Amino acid sequence: MITVRRRDLGTMDYPDCWALQRSLFEELLAEKNRRRNGAAAHDGTADNADAQNRAGTILLVEHPPVYTLGKSGHAANLLVDGTALERFGAQLFRIDRGGDITFHGPGQTVCYPILDLEKIGIGLREYIGALEEAVIRTVAEYGIAAGRIAGASGVWIGPGTMPATRGGAPRKICAIGVRSSRFVTMHGFALNVSTDLEWFSHINPCGFVDRGATSIERETGRKIAIGEVNDALVENLGKILNVKIYK
Repeated sequence: MITVRRRDLGTMDYPDCWALQRSLFEELLAEKNRRRNGAAAHDGTADNADAQNRAGTILLVEHPPVYTLGKSGHAANLLVDGTALERFGAQLFRIDRGGDITFHGPGQTVCYPILDLEKIGIGLREYIGALEEAVIRTVAEYGIAAGRIAGASGVWIGPGTMPATRGGAPRKICAIGVRSSRFVTMHGFALNVSTDLEWFSHINPCGFVDRGATSIERETGRKIAIGEVNDALVENLGKILNVKIYK
C-alpha cells in the first residue's frame, strides 16, 4: 500500500515552515527524477521497498499571525498597511501557491501535503477535491454541514454550497491553495478550528468582498482541541486518497 509520513510540527514561524516545505518538495522531485532516469536502487531490501511505496509527507502546523498572498493574488485585498500589520503583530508573505490572500494564525490547523500524485494515482483536480472532501467529512463529525461553491476553492457553509447548506451568508471555514510541479504538490489547506476571526476583517478573504470566515468553534459553540481535529483530518484524507498515513 502507498504510504505517507505525518509530521506534527506544533507552532512554527511561517518562513521556517515554508523552507521545510520547499526542502521536502525538492527532495521528492529529485527522487522522482532518479526513478525516471533508472538511478533508484532495486536491491529488494525492506528499506528500498518502503521508499518505493512512500508518496511523501504531510505537515501539520499552527503559525503565528501571518497573511499570505498567492502568486495571482491582488495586494489590494489586504485592507491595512504595513504599519498596521506591525502593530497587530502580523507579517505578510507573497508566495508561490494558487489563490489570493488568506490568514494563518493560532487556533487554525494548517496542512501541507508534499505528495507525488502519480504514485497515488490521481490528478491535480481530483487531489484538490480530495482535500476539500477530507475537510467536509471532518467538520461533519462536529455536526457542521459544509460544502463547495462553484468557482471558489475551499470549504464553505451557507447559501450556494453543494451540497446545499443553510444559515446566513456564505462563509469559509477552510481555505485551499496548492502548487504542483510534475505532479508533486506543496502548500495545502488551512482549517479554522478556534481562530480569532477578527483577523479576517483586515482582508478580503481569498479575494471575496461579500463572504465571511467562520470556524468550528463559531459554528458549534464548543472549543475543540486542534490535535483531535488533526487526527480526524488525517484519517479522512488517508481513506479518500487510499494511502496509509503514519507518524
